[in-house]
Amino acid sequence: MEWLTGPFDVAFVQRALWSGILVSLICATTGTWVVLRGMTFLGDAMSHGMLPGVALASLYGGNLLIGAAVSAGVMACGVTALSRSPRISQDTGIGLLFVGMLSLGVIIVSRSQSFAVDLTGFLFGDVLAVREQDLVDLTVALCVAVLVSVLGYRSFLALVFDERKAHTLGLRPRLAHAALLGLVTLAIVTSFHVVGTLLVFGLLIAPPAAALPWSRRVPTVMCGAALFGVAATFVGLLLSWHLGTAAGATIAAVAVLLFFLSALAAGIRNRPVEDAQPTPAIEERMEDEHSS
Repeated sequence: MEWLTGPFDVAFVQRALWSGILVSLICATTGTWVVLRGMTFLGDAMSHGMLPGVALASLYGGNLLIGAAVSAGVMACGVTALSRSPRISQDTGIGLLFVGMLSLGVIIVSRSQSFAVDLTGFLFGDVLAVREQDLVDLTVALCVAVLVSVLGYRSFLALVFDERKAHTLGLRPRLAHAALLGLVTLAIVTSFHVVGTLLVFGLLIAPPAAALPWSRRVPTVMCGAALFGVAATFVGLLLSWHLGTAAGATIAAVAVLLFFLSALAAGIRNRPVEDAQPTPAIEERMEDEHSS
């Protein structure tokens, strides 16, 4: 069993495993709402829209987290503003901001002599170079994500189910949507510098999507997504060690592979993936809460 446990006897691999677990838990909590709300494209855009802030912070010796947070905030505000325009669809606005922010970031990064290294580090991170302070930051981010998700659970559930009904129930859907954007920003900003935007987005979307066919309750989907994410982290690090591949990309690839295996297994059980959305349970839950 040396091939299975041997890699995790090394200190930096242990830190990589713990960081991957923490990121998986953060992304399971946040990503479930992202998938249910249909915000996948927005999550991808925000993960890459941080590049200008990160590039400026790196170029001028600033704090990368602050740069990422500012850039993500600008992206979120831009999406919110464009979504209110009756002439531009939300997808179009997100796409334009995505391309614009990413292009601006690449332009800024290109002024650095280490252009290729900086851009590669942003996209793929270096999960094997995780420090103990990074683990502390991820733990704090996980606590915040869980707290926000618990406090905003009813509002988020109503927002996913029916935004108009949420407004009728006085659950302030706009505020709930803003809080959801904040959750996405938190997950991406606190994780990208450790594992890169590729792994963050992979764990944000693939594990919740893999868990959806097996549950119709949001908390259960979150737990399933966490299990899928942790499994992807462990298997990805193991394969990366033995095959000599990039750790972050391998973990993301395993997460996506688990989604397809889950979808295949769900199909075998005569539960098509397209029919596996948890809308009926959400509707029942909303009716119960409304009647109470």
